[in-house]
Amino acid sequence: MKKIAIIDDDQHIGDMLSELLIREGYQVQRAYSGTEALLLLSDTKPDLILLDLMLPGLSGEEVLQKINDIPVIVISAKVDTEDKVNLLLGGAADYITKPFDTKELLARITVQLRNSGNPIASAILQYGQLSLDLNRRQVTAGEQVVRLTKTEYAILKLLMQNPTQVITKNQMLDRISEDTPDCVESSLKVHISNLRRKLRQCTGKNYIEAVWGIGFQLQDK
Repeated sequence: MKKIAIIDDDQHIGDMLSELLIREGYQVQRAYSGTEALLLLSDTKPDLILLDLMLPGLSGEEVLQKINDIPVIVISAKVDTEDKVNLLLGGAADYITKPFDTKELLARITVQLRNSGNPIASAILQYGQLSLDLNRRQVTAGEQVVRLTKTEYAILKLLMQNPTQVITKNQMLDRISEDTPDCVESSLKVHISNLRRKLRQCTGKNYIEAVWGIGFQLQDK
């Protein structure tokens, strides 16, 4: 049974979502604040998260930055396009505006669970001539196996898991900290420079682009 976490301080909306999801055969977990959400996620890993932005304590945006490898559908009353773009670039898998149609929400949930549940996609990441095998922790560029440091591997894995997103420096440091806690802001650029050089030597392409003032993203040039 798939588990879905509802992070929303609105009791009425939370109850409605909980009833809907249970009726559809999902197991439901609840959190009513940003702090409570992080406590919940420290003890369990749901298959998907429905995240409101206007939370007491930590905001939804702050919670989103702490979530790794779990699809997040943001549910918010904010309708501004820039807000949506920033959230999608910041790690959200999808965004739906309140008030929403429950059939549309269920369809979006189905799509995200289907994508995240694909064992082939989750085991091997592909981007251009790059291939990253999560099980073997092996990176291939072109036809060559690339020898990476632990930090370089963690950086590339994060970028390949989010191929269309700009990852800010703070997000990168936070998300790779589990794999490589010794990486700090002052050394991040050095690791990325070395990683970029190794990939370029194998493929002749620059795969990592610095987005000035923001962070880094994948490119295929």
